[in-house]
Amino acid sequence: MAYPIQNYMDTIASNKRFMQTLTTLFVLLSVFIALKAVNEIKNNKYIGAGITPGNTITVSGTGEVSAVPDIATETVTIQSEGKTQKEAQEPVSVKEGKVLAFLKSVGVADKDIKTESNSVYPKYTAGPQIECFRYPCPPVNQVISGYTATETISIKIRNVDDTGKIVQGLSEIGVELSGPNFSIDDEDGLKAEARQKAIADAKVKAASLEKDLGISLGRIVSFNEDGGGYPVYYGKAMMSADSVGSAAPAPTLPTGENKITSNVSITYEIK
Repeated sequence: MAYPIQNYMDTIASNKRFMQTLTTLFVLLSVFIALKAVNEIKNNKYIGAGITPGNTITVSGTGEVSAVPDIATETVTIQSEGKTQKEAQEPVSVKEGKVLAFLKSVGVADKDIKTESNSVYPKYTAGPQIECFRYPCPPVNQVISGYTATETISIKIRNVDDTGKIVQGLSEIGVELSGPNFSIDDEDGLKAEARQKAIADAKVKAASLEKDLGISLGRIVSFNEDGGGYPVYYGKAMMSADSVGSAAPAPTLPTGENKITSNVSITYEIK
């Protein structure tokens, strides 16, 4: 008589374990579905994410910002020759000292003066010619006849109104000059402004297309920008020591105007 009761109890225990297992699987499945739904919601926040759109339309926009350059860059090259490295380097060091003293006197900060290169290299000439009666003749020996020392310094002039005066002063020292090149210090800010104008232009075109084509545009599925700074005109001077006399007035150098352009394209989903 004990066996039927035992079988009944075993059946109840087995059913209980089965229900517990089923409940656990149901909970895990519910958690999985909930997490997947949350991820889908997050993904749909990003441009172009989610279900691939069937019909789309792309509009383009252009934005431009113009600004007067507020910074100038001048490059100074000092060069000298000598029979030894010391003889070649000493005049360069002397002129470098004069350049740095002059720049300090006109208010150029140390952080805006940068040595781009400094080198001393030998000059070679052909050695004595050796008589040769049999081919091939031995190569002619090259001998060092002297040295050339060169130093290049870049200067950032933050007060562009002083550019002409600084160029004149450097020329009187007797150095080679290249520049000045005028640019905009905060170009990133102008690029952002140009981009905003380009996006606004594209949105106006999109609204016009909605009306003209009788369609309704939905979310943005892609965005692309292709743009940068393009100088319309800038002043540039190439001057040497012979071109500026000690009594000559400081030259007036036109800075011109720089233009930053941004071109964007926006792709919308058609509802």
